[in-house]
Amino acid sequence: MSNLPFYHIVRKSSIKDKQSPLLLMVHGFGSNEQDLFSFSRAIPSEFTIVSLRGPINTPGMGYAWYDIYFDLQGNKTYDIEMAIKSRDLILKCVKDCSKKYNTDIKNTTLMGFSQGSVLINAVALTYPKNIKNIISMSGGIDPNIITLSRHNLNDLSFYISHGTEDEVLPFNQAKESLDFLNQNKIIFDFETYPVGHGVCSENFKSMLSWLNKKML
Repeated sequence: MSNLPFYHIVRKSSIKDKQSPLLLMVHGFGSNEQDLFSFSRAIPSEFTIVSLRGPINTPGMGYAWYDIYFDLQGNKTYDIEMAIKSRDLILKCVKDCSKKYNTDIKNTTLMGFSQGSVLINAVALTYPKNIKNIISMSGGIDPNIITLSRHNLNDLSFYISHGTEDEVLPFNQAKESLDFLNQNKIIFDFETYPVGHGVCSENFKSMLSWLNKKML
């Protein structure tokens, strides 16, 4: 059995006689693997759900996938090298899950929030061959950590949502980042909600409906 590169928790699929679809969850900065996993009870039982924990311990908060820094003027920078490393290790998790949990490597959905959302977007756009669906909440597109694939991009399905009152990852900044998808002719569904940095009940219901349709 292959071991995943990150600590994780799992809800096994109800499918026992063949490979199951995989839903891989990637939390935001300062959170942990329990955060998105709380959605599990509403997600179809056919999915094997694996929720990852970021490798960086953020004291007094939780975990992260890469460090973020602010200077005295409030300007934001981050560890690009670590972000790319985490991106590639998340892809490794997809492949390792097929061995460890008998998931279908051709039927993988990535779900991410905030920093996790930025990362799963990068995973999908860099390695689209291994990804089917992307649920990207309160994040954005960061070209600095994307090596855009020349193949399979049209096979990707994106659900992207953001709060219009978000002050952590500002709405306008996130919306403008989606130009990267338009410029590369990548189709996506984009929904907005009058909330801050979080997922409201309407957002959750819509996301779940989108996911169920993708299973048909």
